[in-house]
Amino acid sequence: MEFGMFHEFQRVPGQTEEDAFTESFEQVDAAERYGLDVMWLAELHTAPERSVLASPLMLATAIAARTKRMKIGTAVQVLPLCHPLQLAEEVATVDHISHGRIIFGVGRSGFPRVYQAYGVSYAESRERFGEVLEILKRAWTQERFSFSGKYYRFHDVYLVPKPYQKPYPEIRVAATSPDTYPANGALGNPIFVATRLGDLSELGPNLAAYREGWTAAGHPGDGQVFLRVPVYVAPTEQRARSEPEESIMHFYRYLGQRIEESARLEGARAIENRAERGQRLQNIGYDEVLRSKIIVGTPQQVIDRLGELREQLGLSGILAEMNCGNRIPHQQVLTSLQLLCEEVIPEFKH
Repeated sequence: MEFGMFHEFQRVPGQTEEDAFTESFEQVDAAERYGLDVMWLAELHTAPERSVLASPLMLATAIAARTKRMKIGTAVQVLPLCHPLQLAEEVATVDHISHGRIIFGVGRSGFPRVYQAYGVSYAESRERFGEVLEILKRAWTQERFSFSGKYYRFHDVYLVPKPYQKPYPEIRVAATSPDTYPANGALGNPIFVATRLGDLSELGPNLAAYREGWTAAGHPGDGQVFLRVPVYVAPTEQRARSEPEESIMHFYRYLGQRIEESARLEGARAIENRAERGQRLQNIGYDEVLRSKIIVGTPQQVIDRLGELREQLGLSGILAEMNCGNRIPHQQVLTSLQLLCEEVIPEFKH
């Protein structure tokens, strides 16, 4: 089972951008030292109250230069906001600098507000995503390639460099809305799943649809599923419950507000019940969050819960959000990360 840390390069109110980068790199260095498998980088724009991680591939390059062992992943690169040729070149470059340690996670993002800032219609995001992904694969695998689509057209392009990994870095795709699960299964894509909008219990039927699509398309095995989930580990149950509470509850109120606001923006799909889900998150209680959305506890409690989820959902790995809400003090994040790496992960590596 693969274990990674989902990192937003958090910035808390009153903190300088310089200090935000410094603390975040200290956490990256600790993860390398403690033996974590993967450092996963978010892509967040126009959110000064939350993060300085607007350029995941640049940070991936910096992390590749200061680490030797740990893999580096994007979770996720928002494809519809990228120019496909520039993205193909940059991913291939990071792949070389890291000597093949990059995992390329991609998605569309669930927030139309960022698309507005970039001047791109969120209603176009699905088609743009498909075109960009196809262009990337052609650019990486063909000596010269051409492409003619609705949004991009290229003729006889020779991309340099080609990726270090052959034919290209592993691609994992974020699955969020119900229809994306069987579609990704049919395409043979490893997927990311999360519980920000729903509960852990809701993942089962969607993953069944993913695996049905996988099997029907004739792919071997049953697909790979990686769960992004808030995780907090502490020496005692009381500390594990109390220390992250303020930060986690701040996050769900913040997320609920963002989701409710996004329901009114162009391109948001009514079938997702965004307004209703947003309101529910703003009013959710901590006990319900503990039961249905996150994993907190002593090392043994986290081992037990992860074991249950691996069995129920068929997980290949997790992306642990070690600082959900971005307000858990730096030293507590480091302690939680160390306990995860040194006491929890070894139980899943036998």
